[in-house]
Amino acid sequence: MFSFFKRLIGSKADGAPTDDPDAPTDRQDDAEAPAAEAAWPVERVAAPAPAVPVEPAAPAQVAPALPAATANDDEAQAVTAVEIVPPPAPEPAAKKSWIARLRSGLSKTSSSLTSVFVSTKIDEDLYEELETALLMSDAGVDATEYLLGALREKVKAERLTDPQQVKAALRGLLIALLAPLEKSLMLGRAQPLVMMIAGVNGAGKTTSIGKLAKHLQSFDQSVLLAAGDTFRAAAREQLAIWGERNNVTVVQQESGDPAAVIFDAVGAARARKINVVMADTAGRLPTQLHLMEELRKVKRVIGKAQADAPHEVLLVIDANTGQNALAQVKAFDDALGLTGLIVTKLDGTAKGGILAAIARQRPVPVYFIGVGEKVEDLQPFNAEEFTDALLG
Repeated sequence: MFSFFKRLIGSKADGAPTDDPDAPTDRQDDAEAPAAEAAWPVERVAAPAPAVPVEPAAPAQVAPALPAATANDDEAQAVTAVEIVPPPAPEPAAKKSWIARLRSGLSKTSSSLTSVFVSTKIDEDLYEELETALLMSDAGVDATEYLLGALREKVKAERLTDPQQVKAALRGLLIALLAPLEKSLMLGRAQPLVMMIAGVNGAGKTTSIGKLAKHLQSFDQSVLLAAGDTFRAAAREQLAIWGERNNVTVVQQESGDPAAVIFDAVGAARARKINVVMADTAGRLPTQLHLMEELRKVKRVIGKAQADAPHEVLLVIDANTGQNALAQVKAFDDALGLTGLIVTKLDGTAKGGILAAIARQRPVPVYFIGVGEKVEDLQPFNAEEFTDALLG
């Protein structure tokens, strides 16, 4: 799963700014944050004014605001393209621990699929049991029919006679199906690289941002966080705690326009030559069409702060929501044009087959999957490892 970085040399070209933004409004995100361990700088923005950095050690002492570079700069900035994810290979013990946690999270589905192949012959009963197991794993009708059809053809063409051979054939088909979702996140295409993070309430959006910031730092990337959920105090506090833990500046304001906060964050990052800006947004349901429209407006505002931004639009989905997660992917992709997914909570009651459904109907790359609360529990998606955990 773990490979290394590829470093490329590129240059950033300016693009034309998009439409003027309207004032979007967002809803709350219910994700909880871990306890803070140390105090680090947190950027605060007064409601009517641009962001002004505040040092936590001396709250009354306010540093002067830094000028933000405009989106109309004609200078091309030389940047270094970096292929992120997977991180450098950890020690074997850590690798084993990650695989063990992934297998544990998918153990229910694994047990169900493995039991199909304990019989001594290949017959219709085996295929019917496999169909039921795949449907129960949240693979969905489309992916299930595709896998069963391809499996029948493979068994016939290769004249397989042992159920364990059929299991091995299914493994190959699953890996081939999921492989297009395995894609590396490219850094260094712009400075800063702006990442917009969206998702429904409770999917783990803000927590994933904090974990991802730590990953980026391990690759010598400076990070700035924008607290775009301005309507829920807990969301801002949660992001601030992650900023303190990772020694990352957080641009926030107590209330007001979330697009303005993100605009100021991008401008500050350009002035300070920060590598990556991650913009949190308030959670919303894809069925709330007016809120989805406001999210599109936030995206346009980011484009005003920097041409061609956001460079990544990521959706965080909860694997426990089953086929509803597929509906979320379709809705947010139609509204924003998703570039990647972060799949969380695979350590809960998640069945894992939802990735097969996504691969068949809306193959948006899966950059990361999460199996726990710790920072190291968010890891790059690897189709082969995921399939092995799924099949046991």
